[in-house]
Amino acid sequence: MAIFNSQNLLIDADDTLWENNIYFERVIGKVTALLDGAGADTQTFRAELDDAERRRIPVQGYGTVNFMQSLVETFERFLPVPSSTLSAEVQGLALSILDHPVEVLEGVPETLAYLSGRHTLFLVTKGNQKEQSGKIRKSNLQGYFQGIEILPEKDTRAFSRLLDSRGWEPSRSWMIGNSPRSDINPALAAGMNAVYIPHLHTWTLEHEEPAEHPHLIELDRFSELRLHF
Repeated sequence: MAIFNSQNLLIDADDTLWENNIYFERVIGKVTALLDGAGADTQTFRAELDDAERRRIPVQGYGTVNFMQSLVETFERFLPVPSSTLSAEVQGLALSILDHPVEVLEGVPETLAYLSGRHTLFLVTKGNQKEQSGKIRKSNLQGYFQGIEILPEKDTRAFSRLLDSRGWEPSRSWMIGNSPRSDINPALAAGMNAVYIPHLHTWTLEHEEPAEHPHLIELDRFSELRLHF
């Protein structure tokens, strides 16, 4: 059933509006191949990389540069013989993500155009301010949003602060995104509604079971928002 009265729609960016994690996965695949070629045992490489990112993020935050540091650190631990040449290659592969064009997901612009005429849209993402701002600018989607929030983290406390600062009524506010850990579960815990749109390549560290909740809608694709709002 469609919701006709105006709502506050808070919309995630990475892997909701445009592709993001696939570029990191491709780099990790290339780095794993480099280790294989150097004779390294890569069986636990991905798990060690995830652990390195878990340790670094609370201190340094999100972003491609921080990912690069975790990747190089883990790569060098697995490399049988130290190689500054290979380490520099890994660094270059990671930083090349910063130059990748923004690939907006299918149906996003048309859906945002439709929703922005009926509801109040806000882009709510997390990560490095400069990096996220650049992606938003390159996406050419900012004109659909009444406001943009780039947060260091998206958790229940962050959503509660956002509701208070903006004066939004939780029952009329929806968080829309692909991450149960950062979009869905904390928004629901803050008293909001949520729309979960899974992405096949959601980042490993964002994996979490979405809460069973009466105020949660799950959709297959972004364009299906037009059926509900």
